[in-house]
Amino acid sequence: MSSAVKTRLDKWLWYARFFKSRTLAAKQINAGKIRINRKLARKARAPVQSGDVLTFAQGSHIRVIKVVALGERRGPAIEARKLYKDLEPHESTNSNPKLPSAAARDTGTGRPTKKQRRAIDRLKGWFGIEWK
Repeated sequence: MSSAVKTRLDKWLWYARFFKSRTLAAKQINAGKIRINRKLARKARAPVQSGDVLTFAQGSHIRVIKVVALGERRGPAIEARKLYKDLEPHESTNSNPKLPSAAARDTGTGRPTKKQRRAIDRLKGWFGIEWK
């Protein structure tokens, strides 16, 4: 056995504040969504040591993280940032424009107003009424 100190992957992800709970981290690991050094991690108990590179999706972008230190507790965010180094270039995160949400629409593409409905009715000749 090597003399390197190791810790569980789910614990480390929780310590580094990538997930709000160890259970959420374990679910992502068991679903095969996290890689350690390009190899798929299948168990939450997978060992992580300093120098390992983790790859996983978080939100709409892929995170590439290098483990710098192993934590002993889940501390504040400032302490958690010291546990890893982000290998993703900063330009790529800023250059990706946010996609509009499904609720965002151009003005006028929704339900017609009363005035627009009357104009449509006039064009179609409905109700036999001439609108003036």
